[in-house]
Amino acid sequence: MKTIINDLENEIIIKKSKFIGIIKKTTDISDIPIILDNIKLKYKDASHICYAYIVDNNKKYSDDKEPKGTAGLPILNVLEKNNLNYCIAIVIRYFGGIKLGSSNLLRAYQNTILSLLDNNIKDCSLATKIQIIANYQNINNIKYLLGNAIITKEDYHENILIEAIVNNNDLHKLDNYQYKIINSNIII
Repeated sequence: MKTIINDLENEIIIKKSKFIGIIKKTTDISDIPIILDNIKLKYKDASHICYAYIVDNNKKYSDDKEPKGTAGLPILNVLEKNNLNYCIAIVIRYFGGIKLGSSNLLRAYQNTILSLLDNNIKDCSLATKIQIIANYQNINNIKYLLGNAIITKEDYHENILIEAIVNNNDLHKLDNYQYKIINSNIII
């Protein structure tokens, strides 16, 4: 699985039509309507706002009144072909007065998103930020079990408090210890 490294925006002009591509990272499906509402507010005079997203196992696209299959589906195909997840790709079109035809329109939407992917894709996995409180005799074993986790905080007092970002595939290793989940669905 892969995701994007950075949220990016780009603009392409094709036969007087302006295509503004935006790609954003998100791990929460409930963020999608908020992202789209903000885009629609910012670009309220646009001719079309087409999008596609893949967040976990959820996929959706919209052609926003462009001919069926010429906008949202090509955007989704770009995401799928690049094995991307946890992102939304949006293309805002300002019609320039020249009809592009279905095949050119499809390529315009694809190329707008493809232009945002160069050197902007990374392998990823989901992680969870946890907090463990341990005594001194267990600390070496806990640190061993944390393995490749990213330790973000260590406080040594009567007990030891450790906060770490742990790959979800490795969380089961800590089943013998009590831990508190601080934040889930972190992309690493």
